[in-house]
Amino acid sequence: MDENKTEKPENGSLRRLLEVLWVALRLGLTSFGGPIAHLGYFRDEYVVRRKWLDEHTYSDVVALCQILPGPASSQVGITVGIMRGGLLGGIVAWLGFTLPSAIALVVFAYGIGSLNVADAGWLHGLKIVAVPVVAQAVWGMARVLTPDKPRITLAIVAAIATLAFAAAWTQVLVIVVAALIGWRLLRSTQAVPEIHVPAPVKRTHGIMALVLLAVLLIGLPIAQQFAPGQTLAVFDSFFRVGALVFGGGHVVLPLLQHEVVLPGWVTNDQFLAGYGAAQAVPGPLFTFSAYLGVVMLPGSYAWLNGGLALVAIFLPSFLFIIGGLRLWSAIRGHTSFQAALRGVNAAVVGLLLAALYQPVWTSAVKTPADFSLALALFGLLVFWRVPPWLLVVFAAIGGAATALLVR
Repeated sequence: MDENKTEKPENGSLRRLLEVLWVALRLGLTSFGGPIAHLGYFRDEYVVRRKWLDEHTYSDVVALCQILPGPASSQVGITVGIMRGGLLGGIVAWLGFTLPSAIALVVFAYGIGSLNVADAGWLHGLKIVAVPVVAQAVWGMARVLTPDKPRITLAIVAAIATLAFAAAWTQVLVIVVAALIGWRLLRSTQAVPEIHVPAPVKRTHGIMALVLLAVLLIGLPIAQQFAPGQTLAVFDSFFRVGALVFGGGHVVLPLLQHEVVLPGWVTNDQFLAGYGAAQAVPGPLFTFSAYLGVVMLPGSYAWLNGGLALVAIFLPSFLFIIGGLRLWSAIRGHTSFQAALRGVNAAVVGLLLAALYQPVWTSAVKTPADFSLALALFGLLVFWRVPPWLLVVFAAIGGAATALLVR
């Protein structure tokens, strides 16, 4: 069989692409709470409700995206889109999940920043909704991925290590160590069931993606020496941040601040105002780049600069996924690799458990009223099966009502 033949999705039709776009758009409009909460929303939509992936495959995708640099939750969405609808599926999945928050932040950058929503009760409610979402994700994944004492222990140790050493490299190190432990100690005597992960990417395309990634990382700084200009400098700065940051989410903030505040493109006050606005919108925090692109180049067409910054910071994610997905799909069925994955999957549960406490719980649950709202939302989500988008509405209303009652 020709190794360069594309493994096509079950149906690469326009209808399927529209389905991927619609689901991603709905997630982009309702996924509050940051990257860890996004993984909970994704699991509920893609694994539980639509059954596009099984639990093991979803966890493997999460593990892959945790290892890669860039925004892990967006990469998970892109990967699911590629599995469902090919490369175009990955693009439309990214568009659907990213555009709502990007557009909101561009509008904010054009002057709505005068509205102060930092202490709004409804905004605090949107932080609280992440608690039941992540708690459900941890519980659901733990039941499948940590079924025995060794893996439960590994998950707990991973959570403790992540909380004890709060650094960008900790998660990567925890996953690597868990993989080694799984490889040595979690081998199964039973035959490993073959789980097919669709990888509709040609091998040549994967190689080309990694080559392009390397060329851009090396070539963009060199190109600036021969063709200096803000457009090329902006693309280079945001591309480099997207390619080199591990952990995604809030980890990207100090790097972005260094790239845009130090050269004088954006003032520190503008940067912090945009960061505050980014907390109020759903979707990936990396869309903060669209805001920065607009404020650094005021004018009617500043949104083009925002779009450039947005594409630049997410482009490495596409190149990493295209380059790594086929290799991941090919080796994940091997016995030794499956043993390593058992360790990695247990560690992923531990990482989610740690994130449930810090930053999700610590940033949201401050008072008994907050805990009561979180508990009520958990009951609605887990026992009454309220869809996530409606849960977000209830959370905003509950947060606003709580703020009024405690005044």
